[in-house]
Amino acid sequence: MQPFSQCPLSILQNIRAVLTDIDDTITSHGLLPSGSIRAMEKLSDAGILVIPVTGRPAGWCDHIARMWPVDAVVGENGALYFSYDRKLKQMNKCFAKSEAEREGDRAKLNKLAKEILNQVPGAGLASDQDYRVADLAIDFCEDVPPLSSEEIDKIQEILQSGGATTKVSSIHVNAWFGSYDKMTMSRQCLKDLFSMDIESENDKILFTGDSPNDSPMFAYFNNSVGVSNIMNFSLPPDHEPAYVTDQPDSLGFASVAEAILNARNKLN
Repeated sequence: MQPFSQCPLSILQNIRAVLTDIDDTITSHGLLPSGSIRAMEKLSDAGILVIPVTGRPAGWCDHIARMWPVDAVVGENGALYFSYDRKLKQMNKCFAKSEAEREGDRAKLNKLAKEILNQVPGAGLASDQDYRVADLAIDFCEDVPPLSSEEIDKIQEILQSGGATTKVSSIHVNAWFGSYDKMTMSRQCLKDLFSMDIESENDKILFTGDSPNDSPMFAYFNNSVGVSNIMNFSLPPDHEPAYVTDQPDSLGFASVAEAILNARNKLN
C-alpha cells in the first residue's frame, strides 16, 4: 500500500466514478458527519458518479438512494442495488436472487442465527436485521460489547459449516447463500445504469473502504484506497488497497474527495 498522498495527479483527473463503503469509511464513530455528505455532494456536482457499496440493509438503501447526493447504492454486500429517478419519482431495484430464492435462504439463515446466539454468548442480531431482504448480520461490536477474535471466528465457522458465504466488516459478520459479493453487483450496477464497463474503464473508477469485506473491491480496482483504519486488519497482499490515507474513516474519505476535485480543477 502506498500513501494516498503519492497518488499521481493524472490518475485522479481521470476518475469518473467513486464507489465507497459506508461504515467507518464515510462515517466516524457511528455517525455520518456533514463533511461526508458535502464531499459526496461536491463530487456529484462535478459530474462524478457516487455509489455507496455497503453491507447495510435494503431498508437503509431505499433511504440512501432517495435522500443522499448519490447516483445509486449497492447493499447487503452485493445482494441488490437501488437507484432513485428523481424526475419520475421512481425507485429502480435490482436483486441478485428472486424473491422465492430469498425466502428460502431466509429460513436457513434464521436457523443459523439461532445456533450462533446459543453458542456464542454476547453475539447479537444486528439492529438493522429487520430491514434486510437477503442476508444475516451478526453484531460483534456495534450495539453489543466487543467480542474477541476467537468468538468472531466461531461465528464464521458456524455460518460456513451451514453453507453460507461470510464476510467480516468493522462491526458485523454478514452471511448469505450465493456467490455474489460487492464486486459482482457493483459491476452490474455500473453496466445497467451508466453503461460503464469496469474491465475497460477500471482506471476511471476509484473505490474507498476500510475492512475485509471490501477485499474483492480492493483486489479488482486499480485505484482502490483504504482509509487509515484499514491498518487494523490483516489482508492478503493481493487483496490490499493500492493506497492508504493518512487519516481514518470519514476524514480519510473527505481527503480523497478533495484530492479528486482539486485534480479536476487543475484541468480547467
